Amino acid sequence: MTTPTAALSAAGVSIWLDDLSRYRITSGNLADLIASRNVVGVTTNPTIFANAITNPNDTSYDGQVAQLAASGATAEEAIFEATTQDVREALDIFRPVWEESKHVDGRVSIEVSPDLAHDTEGTVAQAKELWAKVDRPNLLVKIPATKAGLPAITAAIAAGISVNVTLIFSLERYAEVIDAYLAGLEQAKAAGIDLSTIHSVASFFVSRVDTETDKRLAAIGTDEASALKSKAGLANARLAYELYQKTFAGERAAALLAAGANRQRPLWASTGVKDPSLPDTLYVTELVAADVVNTMPEKTLEATFDHGVVTGDTITGTYEESRAVFADLAAVGVDFADVTQVLEDEGVAKFIDSWHDLLGQVREGLEAQR
Repeated sequence: MTTPTAALSAAGVSIWLDDLSRYRITSGNLADLIASRNVVGVTTNPTIFANAITNPNDTSYDGQVAQLAASGATAEEAIFEATTQDVREALDIFRPVWEESKHVDGRVSIEVSPDLAHDTEGTVAQAKELWAKVDRPNLLVKIPATKAGLPAITAAIAAGISVNVTLIFSLERYAEVIDAYLAGLEQAKAAGIDLSTIHSVASFFVSRVDTETDKRLAAIGTDEASALKSKAGLANARLAYELYQKTFAGERAAALLAAGANRQRPLWASTGVKDPSLPDTLYVTELVAADVVNTMPEKTLEATFDHGVVTGDTITGTYEESRAVFADLAAVGVDFADVTQVLEDEGVAKFIDSWHDLLGQVREGLEAQR
């Protein structure tokens, strides 16, 4: 029998795991997920690495931490060494997937320091450093879609670096992200770089949109507001896919695609359901279309494998209905532009907090070894 994850893949969705640890790599778990759950990529972020490296039940980092302590490494240097090693080894596991997918999938993402979210030059410098350090063609460097991140995306793409643009919440910002990608491709083309080697995904966050919007709807408290509960996240993502289709069918993109460039695929992030009253596969089965990535926490991946109902494309043809959701949100008094700005600010802040927690714990670990 075809599994739900196999059906999802057949419908054009690339399944990526939103988690990585050295234990997953060394235990064979990651290879098992590739074989049994149709996983074709991995995304990471500072919170994921913080959970992995500071997990008291995972001793796989202890030897490296001891070596780094003996060498006098700082916490930042230790994290850089540990995370780039994990990502490099995961990329090697995914190498056959990368080759079989003609370089589309088999991707692993590593993020620039969250402290650089509002520092364009610093982001570009670290993107280049990570790209050189990991030294694998199937790497994606994650850059946040902040205002300072946009020109950094262009510069990284122009340098031939493949990029995962993260923390996208609004259609307006998503349009700017696509523009930044196309501008980078144009510069890369002018520099004589082979455009076919440059890949990118645009990570559009889903469940967090519902969490913030539903909080505001509950505060409004009317029947009209209650009827809109948990509709914004899907509507927002579906309209993002419409924007993707329209933009990459346009003349500017067509000229680059004709020169060998790749489309920047939409990636659905934050797909774990936060509200227990909702189906646990909602942000998977209701966001199916060709050429998208869905990066899932393991709990969501297992729920999808166990009981996800994949009925084919659930995005195309929903655009007018999705626009109506936003008209209704405005009518009941939800300022969606404010929702998305709050989410971006919170997203950056949460990653900075996780990063500094990780720095503190690694610093303690290094000191204990000295």
